[in-house]
Amino acid sequence: MQKITPFLWFNNQAEEAVKFYTSIFKNSKIGKIARYDKAGEKVSGRPAGSVMTVEFQLEGQKFVALNGGPVFKFTEAISFVVNCTTQAEVDKFWKKLSAGGKEVQCGWLKDKYGVSWQIVPTVLGELLSDKDAAKSQRVMQAMLKMVKLDIKKLKQAAMQK
Repeated sequence: MQKITPFLWFNNQAEEAVKFYTSIFKNSKIGKIARYDKAGEKVSGRPAGSVMTVEFQLEGQKFVALNGGPVFKFTEAISFVVNCTTQAEVDKFWKKLSAGGKEVQCGWLKDKYGVSWQIVPTVLGELLSDKDAAKSQRVMQAMLKMVKLDIKKLKQAAMQK
C-alpha cells in the first residue's frame, strides 16, 4: 500500500476530472467509487447516490478525488510534475492538460479544473545543475522566457558562450 496518497478536492467534477486525467496518462485506471448515502446527503448537501470519492491511478501513482463542494479551490502551492524525456512528450502532455485551462510560465499550466501541472523535460535538471555556473545561468534565463519548455532552446542556451 502506498503510504501517501494525494487527495484532490473538487466542487462536483471529481468523476469527470478523473476520466480526463486517466485518458491522458497511459498507465492509469479508475478504481473504487464511493457514493453519498442519505446520512452523507444531510451533512454534505449532495444528493444520495451522487459520487463522493473516486480512487484512481496515474502512471501507477494513487490518488483520490472528492466532490466536496465549492469551499476550497486549487492553488499553485501544490502542483504535479510530469517528467518528459522528449519534446514530443512535452508537447503531448502540454496540449492535453492545458486544453480548456491556462498556460502559465516556465512549464507550468493550470488544467480546466484548476489543478497546476509542471510539464518538465528531464534534461532541464541536468542543465540547471551543471558544474559550469554560467551555463546553468544561461539555461535559467532561457527557461524564464518560456511558457511551454523547449528542449532544443534550453540546450542551445547551455551551449552559448
